[in-house]
Amino acid sequence: MTRRTIAIVGRPNVGKSTLFNRLAGGQRAITHDRPGVTRDRQFAPATWNGRDFWLVDTGGWTATGDDPLTSAVRRQVTLAIDDADAILLVVDARAGVHPADLDVAELLRPHHARVLVVANKVDDPFTEPYAHLPFHELGLGQPCPVSAAAGKGAGDLLDRAIALLPPPDTDLADEDVIQVAVVGRPNVGKSSVVNRLLGEERSVVAPESGTTRDAVDSPLRYQGQTLNFIDTAGLRRRTKVKDEVEFYSSLRTERAVERADVCVLVVDAKDGLHVQDVRVASQVWEQGTGLIVAVNKWDLIDEKDTNTAERGRATVVERAPFLDAAPFVFVSALTGQRVRRILELILEVAEQRERRMATAEVNRVLEALVQRNQPPQEGGQEVKILYGSQIGTAPPTFALVSNAPEALSESYQRFLTNGFRAAWGFAGVPIRLKLRRKRGRR
Repeated sequence: MTRRTIAIVGRPNVGKSTLFNRLAGGQRAITHDRPGVTRDRQFAPATWNGRDFWLVDTGGWTATGDDPLTSAVRRQVTLAIDDADAILLVVDARAGVHPADLDVAELLRPHHARVLVVANKVDDPFTEPYAHLPFHELGLGQPCPVSAAAGKGAGDLLDRAIALLPPPDTDLADEDVIQVAVVGRPNVGKSSVVNRLLGEERSVVAPESGTTRDAVDSPLRYQGQTLNFIDTAGLRRRTKVKDEVEFYSSLRTERAVERADVCVLVVDAKDGLHVQDVRVASQVWEQGTGLIVAVNKWDLIDEKDTNTAERGRATVVERAPFLDAAPFVFVSALTGQRVRRILELILEVAEQRERRMATAEVNRVLEALVQRNQPPQEGGQEVKILYGSQIGTAPPTFALVSNAPEALSESYQRFLTNGFRAAWGFAGVPIRLKLRRKRGRR
């Protein structure tokens, strides 16, 4: 069933992100006393009274200012309004009607049938019955009083918001969503890659680095499958994250990686692989998440031949050998070159991550590997691997039973892992081994 969309809009610092967090049921959007912290549209799935929907947070609308970032935020707000099935116009009940509220109301006038005015910060029980009344001036219907910080009135607000949504669309059956985190250092083109894939400017793109601060969820249907892209803030070493908002963005990115099924690591073709890239890739790999390496800005490499990409891949793998198992794609978000290949790789890697091998097949390959290279012997004792089986997926996990599991060194385990990969593929997916001792007779 297709999720409907509810967008939250308003001028800066009226509590939109606080309301978003309250309705989404978690600390998803970054909140701060400083106006303008939210820049991109932030998506989160939510449910109320049996209705599933996407909740969308937006940056603060300002009618003035022609700098590129302000213009980009305005563009994001208008996109959210156009996409939404219902719109929550958030105003500050303590401040009263602000001229900027009138500007936003004028912007929403053509969409009045799906607009609900939300009078936020109604925290005083003595003024509560009257705090929302001045906002009738906006001409968008009966305002709904709430306190996003305390959660007061949130249920009534959701009841009214759900009533604005069109009837559920049951044409599409429910299915699992592939969570895709797009990660990498600042200014390598992550947002540009996501925008190219989505076919619209879903994330703010500006020349200066670090313009993406929240992890932004953007769903996309591709070949009958729903992919949810999480365009994250650029990761930096913690010692360089001095700004408080950037610190929370860094934490948000790590959480995005934690909930991802597949991560796309975007690397700058001109700058190459940095230590920070290796750290992020290692975090993804150790967590058991699928990994794709997208080398962006390939159009900026002037002298290329048929082996340039392979040489670049070899250079990267030399610095991080585990990346040899990850698929590479050399793209240009600017021109669109090979960007569509990323979608194909995501589906392939997600499928490999859920792949399960029959026990008979596992033991056939395991026996061949052991015959080719016997386990190291310990103290005159013959070390045997008796049998194996796959005990889990996402990532693929194999249990190996041995009479002396402690004698199976890391290098020998790598030999077995590489043998499994050579036999079955598992491209872009880490393989885990669980060593177990043979149980003796009682």
